[in-house]
Amino acid sequence: MITLYRLRFLLTSHGFKYASKFISNGQLLNLVLLPCFASGKAVSSYRKDIHGVSHRKAVKVHLTLNSFSTVTVNRLCWKCGSSAELFFCPSCNMIQPPDDKTNYFDILKCEQTFSLDTQELQKRYVELQRAVHPDNFSQKSLKEQEYSEEQSALVNKAYRTLQKPLSRAVYMLKLRGVLLEEGTDATADPAFLLEIMEINESLAETCSQDEVSAIGRSVREKLKDLTERMNSSLNKGDLLTAKELLAQMKYFTNIEEKVIMYNESGSVSSA
Repeated sequence: MITLYRLRFLLTSHGFKYASKFISNGQLLNLVLLPCFASGKAVSSYRKDIHGVSHRKAVKVHLTLNSFSTVTVNRLCWKCGSSAELFFCPSCNMIQPPDDKTNYFDILKCEQTFSLDTQELQKRYVELQRAVHPDNFSQKSLKEQEYSEEQSALVNKAYRTLQKPLSRAVYMLKLRGVLLEEGTDATADPAFLLEIMEINESLAETCSQDEVSAIGRSVREKLKDLTERMNSSLNKGDLLTAKELLAQMKYFTNIEEKVIMYNESGSVSSA
């Protein structure tokens, strides 16, 4: 009866939680499994076979659960029916399908604020991709491979959106029900539109690298100022001002891209 209890303990989710401890500790493994085998030699052989693969998998799953199963979602695991987390099931360790209702900030486990720490965001992105990347599931079931591909694609999309100020602002306003319509020129400040037109003309007509560099520096300063004002407006909940700032950010971001194009090719597209 004691032997059966020990074996059940090892095979339960509680036992799996400490799998790395059992596998890496020969004496502890022998203590649990010895009564189930004819000799200690069998246990030794068993431990040798699983140490190279199972130990790494157990440790990897343990780290995955600790790192990526902290966002609770109201759904059940497709495999075992237990309460599932955002990426993995804490009970059976199966990867879960993406949750369409979860926003990008929760996916990347960061505070929903415009002034993000982009280095921390990148670190989180890399960690997530290591956990859900399809290469890790090439030998798994078709469903696990499918969910891995979907989760990986969603993590990529979330990171690309939150990485840059412009797309981050668009997304944050979208979460608040504010969309920037096409053709915002009609409601923009005429003086601002004139400024944009003059900058574009100067950039299109210049043959001077120094002038292009000067335009680039000026635009970056304006974008920095707009970014700070956007952060302040979103923190205050002033969505009307945030929407106006977003339109300006789009114009200056477009000019910045033209400066980059000029530096790379020596010419600027009129688009």
